[in-house]
Amino acid sequence: MKMGKVPIFDTINKIPGGMMVVPLVLGVIFNTFFPGALNIGSFTTAFFKTGALTLIALLFFCSGAQINLKTAGISLYKGIVLNSSKVFFGLIIGVIFAKVAGPGGALLGVTPLAMISAMSNSNGGLYTALASKYGDESDVGAIAVISSNDGPFFEMMFMGIAGVATIPFMSLVAVIVPILAGMILGNLDDKFRDFLKPGMFIAIFTFSFPLGAGLSFQTIIKAGIPGIILGVLTLIVTGVPSYFIYKWLVPKKMRRTAAVGAGVGTTAGNAIATPAAIAAVDPSWLPFAEKATVQVAAAIIVTAILVPFLVDFFYRWEQKRGLINEHAITATVEVDAAGQQL
Repeated sequence: MKMGKVPIFDTINKIPGGMMVVPLVLGVIFNTFFPGALNIGSFTTAFFKTGALTLIALLFFCSGAQINLKTAGISLYKGIVLNSSKVFFGLIIGVIFAKVAGPGGALLGVTPLAMISAMSNSNGGLYTALASKYGDESDVGAIAVISSNDGPFFEMMFMGIAGVATIPFMSLVAVIVPILAGMILGNLDDKFRDFLKPGMFIAIFTFSFPLGAGLSFQTIIKAGIPGIILGVLTLIVTGVPSYFIYKWLVPKKMRRTAAVGAGVGTTAGNAIATPAAIAAVDPSWLPFAEKATVQVAAAIIVTAILVPFLVDFFYRWEQKRGLINEHAITATVEVDAAGQQL
């Protein structure tokens, strides 16, 4: 180490998913203890407080450029496998529990509405970050399908709420457009694909802080133990099974590692709006929406912190047993030129 230099980059890289987890936690800390510091306006607020969606869109755009149309079919297949696993395991327990115990039931303090809202909606930004590190180009491209679980329409359909006849198709289109734009540009010009590649990792690092700045540790305190339990349940009920589903259904020659499958075991930030959306359609859920919202918010933080460790655990488990396939059909997405981890 050079005198006067601090090994910040290397230190962060020792933490699984550190390039996302560390700035995320710093954002939560700032928003908890210094909530006004990031609201001074102009570029500071735009970059550190309200810029998460824009920076995630940048991530999707740069990631889309890495999708080679020659492997688009593999990305589609992987996306269908992971999204089906996430939605099925994420909804089955909550829906069954709601039927047995009713809207007012609770399992270890966790409400059915909170389960349904938190467990079936995955964090696309975190999945893409993990797929970029552990997987290959087709794993990154799978986000185009996985993003379809954004929004409450899967939850509404599975709950069978009367009167829900339309799916917010344009919301799905809005998620996919940046990916498609990047994919078109990258396939038209290989130099643009190479040019945009570092942007994925820059975006991962930069969007994490404002994402965390929209949350607070007070949320976990208010949600109590049930909110933390919901986050752990989401990890176990959707992340672990999705690893095995990916391993069983995606041939070894088409994957670098099955650990990527566990990357969907998260709760997305926009899941926080799902309880209110469901309650707006079926007023019988309205008395339980506020409690569910707080528990979902806690699950967002818990899963964002824990899922990178779960994916890293599965990756190291496969690595020790020689199961990592460095010669998969699709090229591996390198972390950076020096082989540094994210």
